[in-house]
Amino acid sequence: MGPSKIIAILLLVVGAASLAMGGFSYTKDKTVLKVGSLEVSAKEQQQVNVPVWLGVGAIAVGGLLLVLGRRS
Repeated sequence: MGPSKIIAILLLVVGAASLAMGGFSYTKDKTVLKVGSLEVSAKEQQQVNVPVWLGVGAIAVGGLLLVLGRRS
């Protein structure tokens, strides 16, 4: 299995996952108050939306790599 085939499969999987999930979220710590040695922090959840065109594009490029990789 060549590197182009591996990249093509990864693009297909990532594209399909982004279409299925629509995005992902992560949590980061944020300092709310800091007075001297006293520090109050809070966890803040961030949402990242992946555009549909990006998922479709990844699937298209992965498919093209698979098709063109077989011909060579």
